[in-house]
Amino acid sequence: MAALRLSEIVARVGGELIGDPDITVLRVAPLQAAGPEDLSFLAQAKYRSQLRETRAAAVVIGRAERDATRLPRIVCDDPYLYFARVAQLFAPADAVSAGVHPSAVVEADASVPASASVGAGAYIGTRARLGERAVVGPGCHVGARVEIGEDSRLHALVSVYAGCRIGRRTIVHSGAVIGADGFGMARDGERWTKIPQVGAVVIGDDVEIGANTTIDRGALEDTVIEDGVKLDNQIQIGHNVRIGAHTAMAGCVGVAGSARIGRHCTVGGAGMILGHLEIADYVNISAGTLVAKSIKRPGTYTGIFPIAENREWARTAAQLRRLDELAERVRELERRLTERKRGRKK
Repeated sequence: MAALRLSEIVARVGGELIGDPDITVLRVAPLQAAGPEDLSFLAQAKYRSQLRETRAAAVVIGRAERDATRLPRIVCDDPYLYFARVAQLFAPADAVSAGVHPSAVVEADASVPASASVGAGAYIGTRARLGERAVVGPGCHVGARVEIGEDSRLHALVSVYAGCRIGRRTIVHSGAVIGADGFGMARDGERWTKIPQVGAVVIGDDVEIGANTTIDRGALEDTVIEDGVKLDNQIQIGHNVRIGAHTAMAGCVGVAGSARIGRHCTVGGAGMILGHLEIADYVNISAGTLVAKSIKRPGTYTGIFPIAENREWARTAAQLRRLDELAERVRELERRLTERKRGRKK
């Protein structure tokens, strides 16, 4: 692993350097685990005690903390963001050789530029188009008429169904499935009749899609993932959903069909959004929250029932079921009191 001098890091990422510019570091590490070859960071004031005890060679700190240590330090506006950018310097993407592996199958009318890479056992369907420097990993299935933009990367065993489009610089991790049928069924007596899903999935630029995440194709219109969206592992996106630009979702989120989610939103792990709802821009949904109605205004929304010993939880749940009855009794008491006061005034 190549070492970097602090002066090199500041030249490439920015910030104000205080201390010896020639100190070299090999990696980034948290304050508690950092050693004499590591660059660490202080993102929150509550970890100042760890800053005092760290063995890091240097630290990244916010401007309000510039005098909190005597270690060599890089002062910046957002230490956590700075850490992310420095971490990219130490962990660049693996180099990929251009070309088509001999065991891959590329249909004759597919378009694969010489700068693209197609891995072992991959399949590129009829009239599919890969952009310059696109990477299709081993065992991937790229269906008919699929378009994958330049510099995008499909890791191993990704499936992209026919007619879907992926933008530029997008990353799709292993096991993801893009464009499988949405869950469209019509009841037919005691049976179900399948509704053909004839839309596609359209994914923008600079999107990241986690391992084993599934994005269903639209029933009639397309399912759309706008630019800069970040989806964690094992997320389910239903048919005809639209997710606005730069929204991020943590693992195990579920979004039901035809929901519209705004830009710059966040959804915590295992959050659930019901179908046909609309979520405004800049909405933050806490982990484990069930969203059962549209959210019209920006803000943070939480709907988590706190954990408790089972007997206590059952008792609380029973009381919650009686809230409507109790509210009606309170209203009746208020009505009687009002009538009594009126009677006294007469």
